[in-house]
Amino acid sequence: MSEEMVEVPVKAAEPLRAAGSLQQNRLFLDFFWDLAKPEQEVRLKAVENLIQYLKTQNKEDELEYTFKRLVDGLGHTRETARPGFSLALGQVLSAFEDVSLQSVLDRIKEKHSLQAVKKKLARNAMFGNLFGVLALHQSGRLSKEPQVVLGCVKLLQNLSQHKQHLKDLPNKTMTDILSEIPEEVFEEVLLNALQTDLASAFRTPEQLQLLLVALQRFPQTLKPKKLKNLLGSSTIINADNIPRLTEVLKMAAQSVKKERVLPAVVLDLLKLSLKEDSFQLFWNKAIVDGMLKEQQGPTHFLSFRLLGAALPLLSLSQLKEVLSGEVMMLYGEHVVTAQKPDRFKLAPEMDDYVSSFLQGCRDSDRQLAVMLGFSSLTNQGYPVVPSVWRVVQHLQPAALLGYVDWLKNAFLQPQMDRLLDFSTRKQKSNQEGKEQENSVFRLRKWIVARLSSIIDNHQVKKQEELIMDVARFVFFHAFFSTRKASADIAETKEKLSVPLDERTRGVLVNSFFGLLMSMHHLPLSDDSAEAAAVNQKRVLGVTADGNMWIYHLVQYADVLLNQPKHVQSSRPFSPEQRQAWDSMLESVANLKKKAKKGPSAESSAFQQLFLLVGMHLFKAPEELLDIMKDLQSCMDKAQEKKAKKKKKKKQASEQQQQEEEEPEWVEVMVDILLSLLSQQSRHIRQVCKTVFSSICPHVTAAALTAILDVLDPDRDDEEDGAVVVTDDTNKPQKKKSKDGDEDEEMEDDESDESDEDSDEEAEDEAMEEEEKDDDEEEEMESEEVDQNFRLELMKVLQQQNALATEEDGSSDEDMDDDAMMELDKSLSALFSEQKKKTQAKKDEKAKLQKERTLVREFKIKVLDLVEVFVARQAGSPLVLGLVEPLLTIIDRGMSSNSEQQEQDFLRRAADIFRNQLCRSKVYCRTVGDRQGELHDLLDKLVTKAQKLSDSSVCLYYFSASLYVVKVLRGAPPAETKDDPTAGRAPATDIEFMGNVDVDRVSAVFRDALSSFMSRRKSPLTAQMFTDLFSRFPVLCVKLLDTAVQNITSGVRDHQQGQACVLVLRAMQSREVQQLLHGAPWTKLCGSVTDQLAASLQNVGQAESKVVKEKVVKVLELCQFVVKQVRHQKLSVDLDPLQNVLQPLTSSIAFKKTGKLEDTYWAVMKHFGVTKPKVEKTKPDGDADQQEAPKKKKGFLPETKKRKKRNKPVLEPAGDKSASTNKPGADKGQAKKKPDKKAKQKRPADGATASQENPSKKSKTQSENQPAKKKKKKPKQKKE
Repeated sequence: MSEEMVEVPVKAAEPLRAAGSLQQNRLFLDFFWDLAKPEQEVRLKAVENLIQYLKTQNKEDELEYTFKRLVDGLGHTRETARPGFSLALGQVLSAFEDVSLQSVLDRIKEKHSLQAVKKKLARNAMFGNLFGVLALHQSGRLSKEPQVVLGCVKLLQNLSQHKQHLKDLPNKTMTDILSEIPEEVFEEVLLNALQTDLASAFRTPEQLQLLLVALQRFPQTLKPKKLKNLLGSSTIINADNIPRLTEVLKMAAQSVKKERVLPAVVLDLLKLSLKEDSFQLFWNKAIVDGMLKEQQGPTHFLSFRLLGAALPLLSLSQLKEVLSGEVMMLYGEHVVTAQKPDRFKLAPEMDDYVSSFLQGCRDSDRQLAVMLGFSSLTNQGYPVVPSVWRVVQHLQPAALLGYVDWLKNAFLQPQMDRLLDFSTRKQKSNQEGKEQENSVFRLRKWIVARLSSIIDNHQVKKQEELIMDVARFVFFHAFFSTRKASADIAETKEKLSVPLDERTRGVLVNSFFGLLMSMHHLPLSDDSAEAAAVNQKRVLGVTADGNMWIYHLVQYADVLLNQPKHVQSSRPFSPEQRQAWDSMLESVANLKKKAKKGPSAESSAFQQLFLLVGMHLFKAPEELLDIMKDLQSCMDKAQEKKAKKKKKKKQASEQQQQEEEEPEWVEVMVDILLSLLSQQSRHIRQVCKTVFSSICPHVTAAALTAILDVLDPDRDDEEDGAVVVTDDTNKPQKKKSKDGDEDEEMEDDESDESDEDSDEEAEDEAMEEEEKDDDEEEEMESEEVDQNFRLELMKVLQQQNALATEEDGSSDEDMDDDAMMELDKSLSALFSEQKKKTQAKKDEKAKLQKERTLVREFKIKVLDLVEVFVARQAGSPLVLGLVEPLLTIIDRGMSSNSEQQEQDFLRRAADIFRNQLCRSKVYCRTVGDRQGELHDLLDKLVTKAQKLSDSSVCLYYFSASLYVVKVLRGAPPAETKDDPTAGRAPATDIEFMGNVDVDRVSAVFRDALSSFMSRRKSPLTAQMFTDLFSRFPVLCVKLLDTAVQNITSGVRDHQQGQACVLVLRAMQSREVQQLLHGAPWTKLCGSVTDQLAASLQNVGQAESKVVKEKVVKVLELCQFVVKQVRHQKLSVDLDPLQNVLQPLTSSIAFKKTGKLEDTYWAVMKHFGVTKPKVEKTKPDGDADQQEAPKKKKGFLPETKKRKKRNKPVLEPAGDKSASTNKPGADKGQAKKKPDKKAKQKRPADGATASQENPSKKSKTQSENQPAKKKKKKPKQKKE
């Protein structure tokens, strides 16, 4: 036994030598674990590391083990692991070319044999074979070993029978193998093996794909004669094979129903038809007459995708034929009927197909054919492609020119018979007599939007001539018509085949002003020579010659107005309007002359304004005539004033100051801008901002007041001169169309398209209207009945004796037919009148709501002017006049139940006030003689802030008061800034308060602070006064005594705590410490110490949360004051404070609030008292010791242990046994276990075993049997 025990470590010593290699192999084995992990990055890294390791080590046994593990892993139960092992096997075979592929293939067949594997693991074996072949294919060495190719193909043929598991993967793998092997290998090795698959090509899409790939790769082998032997015909696509091909295509369509992709076999068939010159046969018979005859679904979608994928492959004639056929018609119906959100839409895929075709095609004719084909696909005149179709940006310049010409010709002479027009089933059932006129209108509406979107899209490569051509075309047909052709005007050479109606002109007008907006933001063309230099400045809205686009259009409009013989205006100018137009041209000419001498932003802004108002004369001449006159007079006065200023420069300074008074023309100009802002046009809004920005330096108080009057909430009920809402039903519609079509024209086109393309949606709208009517009736029923209406109803019923009473018991049955008819007529007239009254109330309510909306929109635009003024003239004294009006807007907006539009207005006003006015670094620093006025304003603001109920509004008022103090103080003198050496220089800089009446302002803020401390519900907050203290230390010093007093005199514990916070922030300020240097600082520390001691004296039993928070703040202030007194050695008596602090632990329980406890002991530390350490008591330790044995597991209770039963048996034994057992009985459980083991080992000695009696043996043997079993367990653990 002893020899065996010695031999065990000898055998175990051998692996010790190999421990290094075992540790090294741990890395090697981890590669295979990583190959099975689901993360793709981990698998790829494992493949890379495995190959690098094998190349570095170059051990045959490890390479052999690698192939074994990789082949085993091909059939892994985890699906994500199989590709990892397959890729690794392919890469290893590629790296170690001396390994035969045949041997690996044999391994794969042997390991994953379908005949030998259990049925449960058959699926894994199938995938093991498949991924094994894929690995051999990925190695790139298949073409070098033809027999392996044959073996792989035969294996894949066997696997193709198990489609329920592998689907079409075996056939796809065969296709991949065919696409890479040389023709010699195919002809010599594979042709016979694939004979059956190639002959049955028309059975499944996979087998047909195999044949098509073979035809593409090996045309010399699969010659027509060979094809005839295989298929019975020398070509694939012929009249006899069309039915079978159609069935295969249907199968292919169903197979990709979920994937929603185009099967490769279908595109290969199309390519083969082009190669065999049988495209028309294939398209017309297989696609149109075959696939499209099925119900709408996968077959139709496959045809649509094939149409998109075929675009790059087809010639010009084939493109025209396909894009005007049945497939396009059905595609259009799909686009129209798939408008609802829950339906599948193929249009985005088609957009991608067309976009990729246009990007890759350089033939302008084919590009134009595709664009015309899709633009000609119309639903009752409206093209199915959106008017903002972005694919136009890929067109070549020649194709773009041709496309624009086609759009213009289609607008002028719409030939509906040449369009691929269709109607849905529901549209056909609802056809009306006006279908032709409506279709022409829909087509023209789309064309106008299409032309505008081409200009609006900056990605489209277009020349300036094209942009101007489109703008002139839209402008001409919006406002003019041709009388006689003129050589000078290109637009008069073509005549309209269908006259323009008012609806079309309205669309043209709105589109033109939207086009003006787009041209206003157009960058310079890249072709211009100056583009590189000018683009650095980002000049927008200017042509290469430096003139604005709108200027060229005004010149064109003037040419049209000056040729009445050839051109007729749709809205002729009156003599007065024509005079205004001519004066506008003259003013612009004068401005351009002055700009040549010295260009300025002001002249450019005025030019824009004149030109824009001039163009809007064509749209609303009556409204803008007065504005044009006022604008002209303002311009004249401004120029005269400037001229006078130049002449007076040499005169005395007194006369110069008189001349520098702002002229009246600015006020008129502001009124003009306000009037223009009422127009629903973003272009006008931007130009008004630009113009106002240029005249900001000249704005007077009266002009600013005119702007603020518009924003005044008190004037909401008054009728504003700039916004007029009339009862005319046409005007609101016009305003709505202006806002929708001009401001967001592209979005409107999309909405029009979605609204008008489908009659289904029209029917849905009709249903919604009916439901709306029903709802209105229900509302009428639910509303309280008007008492007058009740009386009228009772009167009618009494007149007809139809009112039943309890006395006569009459009923409707007692009335004859004539009486019933008379009653019906009376009731009908009464209810009809009541309905009219109710509708009139609703109309009035809607009108008021619309008026409020228009006024609010107008005010939001006016805020633009305020924002511009604050940004440009922040240092002007006039800015101070904005404080109260903006605060009034904020106050009213916060208190009202505002809608979204009101909230936007309020948010905008609050942002201007706080971020751009109060927080601006530039502010008015020349108060002059307005000191008293500003002090009154400050007093008013602070008083108002105390009376408010909303703390958020109060914050704005308090911020305004701090802004007024900042303005009164002004900038400190420069001398103090430049003298850093003087010791008192920083202090004098801090003490500087400019024009502030410190005593008066301190009194104002002291009252506010007292109000905050003495009121239970005050809108003021501690943060407001903290800002005041940090920004104005002088005022802080003045208010400190009030804050210190309120440490004890505050109305509640909360206010007392906030007083401590304010005092602490003030005393922490360096500026305050400098101002109170010396005796005042010592006095302050003493008074604060007394107040703190008094405050802590009154604490009592602190149980509430508020009291504990107050105590924390008091202790924080205590900590700072005591630290300052100790550090600076101030003569302040701290004993009273210490006496109050020491018994504080008895009144406050330091349980949950750790901050309170930490702060308290931090204060006491300054007095030399440290936090006592908590010592563990013995009872806790004994309890732990008693509980310790309970945590041990696996020990029997004392009553169950065998040793107690063995004691009487073992006592008579020798002294040796008795002496060994006694210690074990007295010791604890930890020492009993070794004794048991000693007992169990003793019978192994012959001496001790022979001394025992036979009777003892029988007992010990029976009792030692379980002991022997226990003896094995420790040995197993040791080993």
